[in-house]
Amino acid sequence: MVSSGFVVQTAAMFTFAIYIAAALAEIAGCFAFWAWWRLDRSPLWLVPGIVSLMLFAWLLSLSPADNAGRAFAVYGGFYIVMSLAWLWAVEGARPDRFDLLGAAICLAGAAVILLAPRGA
Repeated sequence: MVSSGFVVQTAAMFTFAIYIAAALAEIAGCFAFWAWWRLDRSPLWLVPGIVSLMLFAWLLSLSPADNAGRAFAVYGGFYIVMSLAWLWAVEGARPDRFDLLGAAICLAGAAVILLAPRGA
């Protein structure tokens, strides 16, 4: 028999994975456009960029949030954290303490929105 705690924990991990994957897909897609436009890369960069943005939209639609606006609000916190991870991992610029503080505040806000008990 599976305990309800395991089910809740598995659902939470799935939800976090969705938001993290969606953020990476959106950031990669937007970066492809950035690279084409701002870094003078080939227009062929737009092809994986468009596919990545489509993947982002599909992943975000898997959110367990009851409303699209709430899913988008929660996603915003994850997007900020993953953008700073991208900044460090891909662009080689280490986030400073204010970046990290701001990201922590945003992620805490996203958690409040996602995990708050909702009345009927």
